[in-house]
Order: sequence, then C-alpha cells, then structure tokens
Amino acid sequence: MKGKALSLILGAAVCATPALADGNHGINWSQKREQARIHQGIRSGELTRNEARRLEAEQARIRVNERFYRADGKLTPRERERLRKELRHSSHDIYRQKHDHQDRN
Repeated sequence: MKGKALSLILGAAVCATPALADGNHGINWSQKREQARIHQGIRSGELTRNEARRLEAEQARIRVNERFYRADGKLTPRERERLRKELRHSSHDIYRQKHDHQDRN
C-alpha cells in the first residue's frame, strides 16, 4: 500500500514539474531549438544577413528577459508564460523569414 501511494505521489510530482510543461521540454530547450533553426537557415541560405541579425537580436532579448525574471531566484508561472509567449512569437518569426522566398544568393 505504501509503495502505491509513494509511486502516485512521485508520478504526480513529475507531471506537475514546470520544466516539463512546455510540450515535455523546458524554456532552455526551446531557446536552443530556435537557435539551431536560425543557424540552419543561415547555412542553407534561407535567411539573409539582415533577417538572421533580427532573429538573433530577438533571441537575445528573450535571454535578457529570462535573466531578469530569474534574478530574484525563481520564475513565477506568469513569467514562465510570458517567456513561452515570446518564444512562440519568435518561432513564428523564424518560420516566416525562412519561407519568404528571400535568400542570401
């Protein structure tokens, strides 16, 4: 009986972990994924220099905001949602820039 209760508690704790709330990945994972998408766009020529510069600046602003939010030692649910919203917006921007039929060549 104690084993079942313990496994239920551990299971609930894992499911409630905020880092896993972003589609089973955390904010840092999303930032790394976006950075990789930008670099892939640069390598393939899908992004012009100016597009890449703007997207990199957007990623830098998100990192600054995250540092600011974490400065007090914790990330509140409201701050986490704000970062997720910024990352979603950034993801859409990357997609639009990579598929706008402008290329480096």
